[in-house]
Amino acid sequence: MLWDMDGTLVDTEPYWIETEFALAERFGGTWSEAHALALVGNDLMVSARYIREHMPLDLPPEEIVELLLDGVVERVRRSVPWCAGAREQLLTLAEAGVPCALVTMSWTRFVEPILEQLPPGTFSAVVTGDQVTHGKPHPEPYLTAAAQLGLDPADCLAVEDSTTGATSAAAAGCEVLVVPNHVEVPPGERRSFASTLDGLDLDEVWRAARAGRRATAVTARRS
Repeated sequence: MLWDMDGTLVDTEPYWIETEFALAERFGGTWSEAHALALVGNDLMVSARYIREHMPLDLPPEEIVELLLDGVVERVRRSVPWCAGAREQLLTLAEAGVPCALVTMSWTRFVEPILEQLPPGTFSAVVTGDQVTHGKPHPEPYLTAAAQLGLDPADCLAVEDSTTGATSAAAAGCEVLVVPNHVEVPPGERRSFASTLDGLDLDEVWRAARAGRRATAVTARRS
């Protein structure tokens, strides 16, 4: 299984939003909830360029990313806000020996304090935004994660909370479980939906997704 992090495993979007508003206040810029939500799921450099343009903030994008990370890392070290059922799902999968990868556009120094809250080996692979050339919605992050697990993306279920992430995973060839959080995600190819991870039978989700894919393939052949 391939897991997004922000908004899927941990509800850190409020941390990012708080940090963005703090940046606007610190540097005399302006910001809005609509701008903040527009960044959900984005590669951090894409977000930094958006902030530079819309806040506006006259700093290099790389420096904006570091300022964002300073704020969210400080907050997450005080408290990791796990999404309902997320940590339990990870522990159950680890006990069952299901290989999992983390696929996040957050950078390594933000991911580390969250991984510290999980048993070693919970993730067999970790792909972060500072490790890829193209971030979500490009398929590279999910292709990279599947390759690191030694799996075909078509044999992977990706769990996401944003359109950007779901687009990335589907483009890589994964089946996608969308658990919306702060933003609405429209229906799309390879997407199934759940309102929460809490108590969800992921094996059942996977079987249903594959069954739907096979049915679609049969219909296509008959057309």
